[in-house]
Amino acid sequence: MNHRDTILGRIRQALADRPEVDAPSVPEVWPETKPDRKTMLARFAAELEAVQGELHWCGSLDSARAKLTEVLGEIGCKSFGAVDRPLARELTDGLTAAEVSWVGDETDKETIGRLDAALLSSDLLLADTGSCLIECRTAVERMMCYLPPVCLIVARAESLREHLPAAWREVTPQIADPSRRGEFVFITGPSRTADIEKILILGVHGPKRVVVLVVE
Repeated sequence: MNHRDTILGRIRQALADRPEVDAPSVPEVWPETKPDRKTMLARFAAELEAVQGELHWCGSLDSARAKLTEVLGEIGCKSFGAVDRPLARELTDGLTAAEVSWVGDETDKETIGRLDAALLSSDLLLADTGSCLIECRTAVERMMCYLPPVCLIVARAESLREHLPAAWREVTPQIADPSRRGEFVFITGPSRTADIEKILILGVHGPKRVVVLVVE
């Protein structure tokens, strides 16, 4: 046995003889105040608009579909890509304003980069930062968050949460599941950067416009 094995053996023995100690409790950094949905929506809207994002409250899917059609018309969109999720399917059902391309594993980044817009479904909305939490199961889905110049996000009103700690109990089981792949992406308004003269530029590292449709 060499010196390395001797040292490692001593470390293992010391750890084996060490009594079990309960993990310390996680400190409550952001207490939950449990505001009502109207309060959370107002906070979400204010935070999103502060970073040049756009929020549209839609009472129904028909209303959301009409708003989506309006936005597509504003940007002159003839075709847009969408990540295949149930809510995105419902929203685009019967849509005639533009052609929908459902992206898949075979979609390359050049194709995504040529899209006029991307349609994503948000899993959760965080009121305190105006952020959309989106599960991206593949690299293609992740690129949809960054490459198209316009990012359209649809979410249900019941997905509003006060802040990330309030959403953590829903997120952690998904992260801990070994069968799941991918990651979560936070989208908080358009891409923003500034040079040394503090001139703000939108859309350099991601979408230049972010539109969130919240469906009741």
